[in-house]
Amino acid sequence: MSAIRVENLTKRYGETVALNDVSFEIAEGEFVIVLGISGSGKSTLLRCINGLTAPTEGAVYVQDEPVTSHRQDVSMVFQQHNVIEGMSAYSNALTGALSRADYMESLLRFNDREDKIKALEALETVGLLDEAEQRASRMSGGQQQRVGIARALVQDSDILLADEPVASLDPGSAQTVMGYLRTAAEQRGLTAMISLHQVNLARQFGQRFIGLADGELVFDGYGDELTLDVIDELYGGIDMEEFLSTGNDTAEAQQ
Repeated sequence: MSAIRVENLTKRYGETVALNDVSFEIAEGEFVIVLGISGSGKSTLLRCINGLTAPTEGAVYVQDEPVTSHRQDVSMVFQQHNVIEGMSAYSNALTGALSRADYMESLLRFNDREDKIKALEALETVGLLDEAEQRASRMSGGQQQRVGIARALVQDSDILLADEPVASLDPGSAQTVMGYLRTAAEQRGLTAMISLHQVNLARQFGQRFIGLADGELVFDGYGDELTLDVIDELYGGIDMEEFLSTGNDTAEAQQ
């Protein structure tokens, strides 16, 4: 059984075609990076998979069930951290249990003991257990994004989506966040889809790659198949020096 199946997916916004007849399958436990320039359809694809956006044509299936509305069992990490700055890292992570608890109960920490344990375990997974009581407003951008990942993990779903999760971070912090995303997926056996535009990061952390250009699927393969010709088709005129860089920037700035 595939974890995600996309069949002839098309999404139009008026005259604009965001996705055009896209089809692929993702097996359980795969770590997939979606590549493409801004406007290529990456965000729309992820939003269709978790049910935040309805397709114009075609269908999406999660664990063989058709996606017809927002899926609470598909976790999502967004580009903007979306943390509540007045709350601690722990309280923010605990809001991932909102689908299982009343909102006020969550804010007042009246959650089940199991949810509280999950929040602490999620913070440990992203390296922030020692910062559990730290107010989010006092955290760096990289730390806030890791809190966002912890919140997604508390949802306790089998599928994790992340839409440009490191776009607003410096190179070192981006590496740190991607490392924790990969670790979380591996430790928990998650199926993960991460959209990125940074090719060097994608090559460093990705297993399988899906490439979009102008809303169309132009590449679906693995690292050894992600050649310069493919990159040129996806990005057109990319700086090859940047592409060939290792991306081993220090992550000290915002750990």
